[in-house]
Amino acid sequence: MDIKKISITDYSYTLPEEKIAAFPLPGRDASKLLVYDGKRITEDAFRSLAGYLPPNSLLVFNDTKVVEARLVFQKPSGGNIEIFCLEPGPAYTDITTGMLATGKVVWKCLIGGASKWKPGQVLQKTIDSNHQTLLLEARYLEKQADSFLIELSWSPFTLAFAEVLHLAGQIPLPPYIKRKPVESDEQRYQTVYAQHDGSVAAPTAGLHFTPEVLSSLSNRNIQQSFVTLHVGAGTFKPVKAATMEGHEMHAEWIDVHRATIEQLLDQDNIIAVGTTSARTLESLYWLGVKTNIQPEIDAAALLLGQWEVYDDLSNLTASKDESLRALLRWMNQHNTDRLITRTQLLIAPGYRFRVIKGLITNFHQPASTLLLLVAALVGDSWKDIYQYALDNNFRFLSYGDSSLLMC
Repeated sequence: MDIKKISITDYSYTLPEEKIAAFPLPGRDASKLLVYDGKRITEDAFRSLAGYLPPNSLLVFNDTKVVEARLVFQKPSGGNIEIFCLEPGPAYTDITTGMLATGKVVWKCLIGGASKWKPGQVLQKTIDSNHQTLLLEARYLEKQADSFLIELSWSPFTLAFAEVLHLAGQIPLPPYIKRKPVESDEQRYQTVYAQHDGSVAAPTAGLHFTPEVLSSLSNRNIQQSFVTLHVGAGTFKPVKAATMEGHEMHAEWIDVHRATIEQLLDQDNIIAVGTTSARTLESLYWLGVKTNIQPEIDAAALLLGQWEVYDDLSNLTASKDESLRALLRWMNQHNTDRLITRTQLLIAPGYRFRVIKGLITNFHQPASTLLLLVAALVGDSWKDIYQYALDNNFRFLSYGDSSLLMC
């Protein structure tokens, strides 16, 4: 299959509004679990997940943390300007560096009401919290192709940007949840194992896990590992092009430790918790391929473009372990224990998975790149899976139910 010629209309379905979960269930692990073993579809409660996983599996989680990326400023005239903080500006090497910056940052943002905000105009807001007053200022620097560069500065200047967002911002719920955030979203739109600030959307497959479910995995000798992919707003970017060749896949930051890559070696049953973990793991394979053919590749060049695996790298073959060992050799040469880079990998039907054997994921929007990834894993069975979920009262999208899909 020529992935560039895929029409997104072939990967659509009718999703009634009432099937979209506006709120999470009271208990995270009370969600329904659809299980597809490669042939049959069954269902259970999510808390029973461990019993459906192959023995000695390795589950890989995305431990990114959602930041309060929505900032609302009021103009002196009374109108509101909403700033949606997307990712660091070009001066920062990665998201973590930007999140730890103190006093001032330059950030790529989306702007609600941008036509009412003139370049150079400074907006201010004051927040009183815990006997401390935060003064936050926003300065319009420039308009870019699909975003704006905004300078944000604050006092006390000793606060890190992540702390400023926590004090002044709001959790950015997905656009298809048509309500304002409530206090409970601060906790529920976050995984219980979230660690690293940087996402503007939750890795929602992980929202179902509880300490009890994680413990049940350990009790069955199912290993756990963690990667970090900071989810960008591009995950909701609709596909408007007639074929995928005309769609620009969003790039996202990944951060993976050496110990995680070593843990992936000699593992036969690697299951990704969420499409973000899947994308990260498959990207590691291809980054390893690149280091194998270019051992001296510079760190700045070791990233993955949208079509590289289908064009430049398509004729290269290596086993999972060969590729990951090449990546570890490159990390040794560069004296680093962390791989921090960006991936623009588009996974769609026709892609052959090199690392994962299964996926835990929610039910995704029609005609989305996330649904394409699911279809790449299970083939045309995605239609039966989604129809079963629609017919059997599964809840869809971020706060909805879950599925375990095996190759």
